[in-house]
Amino acid sequence: MEKFEDIIKSEKPVLVDFFATWCGPCKMMHPVLEELHANIGDKARIITIDIDKNEALASSYRVQSVPTLMVFRKGELLWRESGVRSAAELENVLSKFY
Repeated sequence: MEKFEDIIKSEKPVLVDFFATWCGPCKMMHPVLEELHANIGDKARIITIDIDKNEALASSYRVQSVPTLMVFRKGELLWRESGVRSAAELENVLSKFY
């Protein structure tokens, strides 16, 4: 299994969705992320992190509300927002980091 630290060191941007299974807005993000993936292909990677199964990781990135979305590239945090976002908005954000 890949380590989070290794994944975010990618040359390609990595969109990280910190979510919880009990979170209604988080459930709304799932089809948005699928649409985003269909639109961008392999230009960026999209991963989801369950904060209840990865408490230390969520804490280290100070995730206080879900969904929290972050974009990393080469290990650097480039963008961060909380709340539901559209696929078009996320595609626009990611396109700045290709």
